[in-house]
Amino acid sequence: MEFKDKVILVTGASSGIGFETAKFFFEQGASVFMNGRDLEKLEKAVSSLNNLPGRAEMLAGDVSLVGQCEAMLEKVQQTAGKLDVLVNAAGVWVEGKSDTMTEKQWDETMNINAKGTFFMCRYAIPLLEQTGGVIVNVSSDSGLVGNNEAAIYCASKGAVTLLTKALAVELAPRGIRVNAVCPGDVETPMLEKACREYGGGNREVYYKSLLSHYPQGEKVRFTQPREVAETIAFLASPSVQAITGACLSIDFGLTAGY
Repeated sequence: MEFKDKVILVTGASSGIGFETAKFFFEQGASVFMNGRDLEKLEKAVSSLNNLPGRAEMLAGDVSLVGQCEAMLEKVQQTAGKLDVLVNAAGVWVEGKSDTMTEKQWDETMNINAKGTFFMCRYAIPLLEQTGGVIVNVSSDSGLVGNNEAAIYCASKGAVTLLTKALAVELAPRGIRVNAVCPGDVETPMLEKACREYGGGNREVYYKSLLSHYPQGEKVRFTQPREVAETIAFLASPSVQAITGACLSIDFGLTAGY
């Protein structure tokens, strides 16, 4: 198990991709700091992993607040003394016609998806430099191509994609690798929330509309969180030292072409 005794920090670990990623590393025997801003959800997530070989640490905090990003990394240093992998999985979705969007929607989305990712990286750099560590950011297909009526979300994830590349170049001399995953639609609580908020609660119609863009035809399905988690672990693996600055699509060919 190549992550045994490694120290991992996963933001947005209460559910979805973040939770499955934390779970995967737990199964490998790692010590995982699980971050979330909803303490009750975070406690349930951590307690559900008690039977696995890894060790859990709750790390409550809001990544949109720079001071809390700094405090979380200080806690990791004080508790574990090192950090091997940072996974930035915290994120929110917003959609709608651009001429109906509000400043509040812009600020919340950019603050969590873009600013939060940057400042978690910023405060993790000194720790990761000591271990030759890895950052894996969760971007999106919306960070590679424009999606209809999702301008704010695309702006936030486009920022994550290019942030990943810029940090990879900057941090390579310091021994830190930086990569991103760019999933398409993933079957998570965030997708269900989007259906409730933007799909009028009509799950079948909303999901069918999303899946209609994929090239698989009758075999189409959503990506599963575990599939993303395993790709994140691949990018974090010490066996792929040559991979940095990569933004891997996990989208059934959604962004490959028409």
